[in-house]
Amino acid sequence: MADNLSEALKKLKLASADSATDSVESCLDCLLKALAHNNADASEKVQEMGVLPMLPTLLDPQSSCTTKVANIIAEVAKNEFMRSPCVEAGLIPPLVQLLHSKDQEVLLQTGRALGNICYDSHSLQAQLINMGVIPTLVKLLGLHSDNTALTEMCLIAFGNLAELESSKEQFASTNIAEELVRLFQKQAEHEKKEMIFEVLAPLAENDVIKLQLVEAGLVECLLDVVTHTVDGKRDEDVAQLKTASDLMVLLLLGDESMQKLFEAGKGSVFERVLSWVPSHNHQLQLAGALAIANFARNDGNCIHMVESGIVQKLLELLDRHVEEGNVTVQHAALSALRNLAIPVVNKAKMLSAGVSDTVLKFLPSEMPPVQFKLLGTLRMLIDTQADAADQLGTNAKLVERLVEWCEAKDHAGVMGESNRLLSALIRHSKSKDVVKTVIQGAGVKHLVVMATSEHMIMQNEALVALGLIAGLDLVGAEKDFVGAGLVQVLHKLLSDERTAPEIKYNSMILICALMGSGKRGILNQPLRHSFRSNIQTKA
Repeated sequence: MADNLSEALKKLKLASADSATDSVESCLDCLLKALAHNNADASEKVQEMGVLPMLPTLLDPQSSCTTKVANIIAEVAKNEFMRSPCVEAGLIPPLVQLLHSKDQEVLLQTGRALGNICYDSHSLQAQLINMGVIPTLVKLLGLHSDNTALTEMCLIAFGNLAELESSKEQFASTNIAEELVRLFQKQAEHEKKEMIFEVLAPLAENDVIKLQLVEAGLVECLLDVVTHTVDGKRDEDVAQLKTASDLMVLLLLGDESMQKLFEAGKGSVFERVLSWVPSHNHQLQLAGALAIANFARNDGNCIHMVESGIVQKLLELLDRHVEEGNVTVQHAALSALRNLAIPVVNKAKMLSAGVSDTVLKFLPSEMPPVQFKLLGTLRMLIDTQADAADQLGTNAKLVERLVEWCEAKDHAGVMGESNRLLSALIRHSKSKDVVKTVIQGAGVKHLVVMATSEHMIMQNEALVALGLIAGLDLVGAEKDFVGAGLVQVLHKLLSDERTAPEIKYNSMILICALMGSGKRGILNQPLRHSFRSNIQTKA
């Protein structure tokens, strides 16, 4: 076999130079047989004998050899060691040109060859994108959607190219959305649908393509998949349900696509997705809650959803998961409640519905994502709601947990939100009882540390809360202020030229509260003098 191959490769080099078609065909047949017998050895021989540089001239659209040559390139490029030599031999440009052929077999083998050469190489895939293969392949998919092999070749290519960010703009300028949705509607087999899903997922990360997919009718396809798989027990049903519902949530991440599906809260899609929340299927519960969180990205939508009774559905869902403890569903439902609580008009309604009571049931959770959303939801709920802030701020168990989480150095998000909620309870309640609870719970030192945060909003929140503590119960807080080095923190904030004016302003208000404490003032004379001289020099 080896001798025959060497002879055939010698003849191929000679014949290709003379353009002797018959001789070339027989040599190509011999090479294909050798590749089928032992691909790696035959490929190595091709490389050794310098055949690759001969192949570009044989990739002539008019030649009868073209299909076989493209097939040979596809076969040798299965070997990683042959991919760079294929590029160096200049095979990519003539192969790209062949994508304009009308011969379906030529197209198939050309697609295989390009796919194998560029396999796992972002730089080569980017080169293909720059050469304009995306619009060409999308057009091929539309023209040859009845050819299963060609369709699969296009889908594999799309799946690889769509991973590159540079491809999204080109895809968005084609009718890829319509073609993929049309192809999806024709599929009955799970494997084929999965192939299309694998292309849709990376494409749907682009907001322009999200809207195109919605307009092309993808959502209806996804809802149909959910309907047919929700009660299925087979692994493929479970997989399709997850993929379809996840993709639905992804489409809602785009502002335009989300608003189009919301349809002022009267959209059939919106209503169908809401019906997932009470489902007994955890995947649908999760997708339903995430969908609500995504719909709740502007005040108008939030107000409408609270008026339509969505909060009750979410509370019932959370109640089911206090015991069941599905963390992803807990996290999603809390995310939805947090977003819904942002508009001022929703806060009192949600508090009346018992949102804070349900959220507090998750206080024992040891899962940082749940802790983070729980804290954010409570913080949004009490904003401007004095009674609720008073009620929660005098809840010793809550304050104790907040103080514990203020020390969660491994989870910066939880630590930050705990500090912000502690401050918010004081700022919105302006209650001596809340201040007393925070002092007794050892929360003051954390607010002093929060005043040194790199985030200006957190610094301000801490300083305002500390000012209220000083004004409402300086006697009770004095020991904690001294222990936490509050005076030194304030001195540093005022003497640092980089400190923002509003931070200095709130620092001064706090100093006034501390200095106005009469005989029990915690600022000694030298420090008072230091602050006064600092104020005068910076004014």
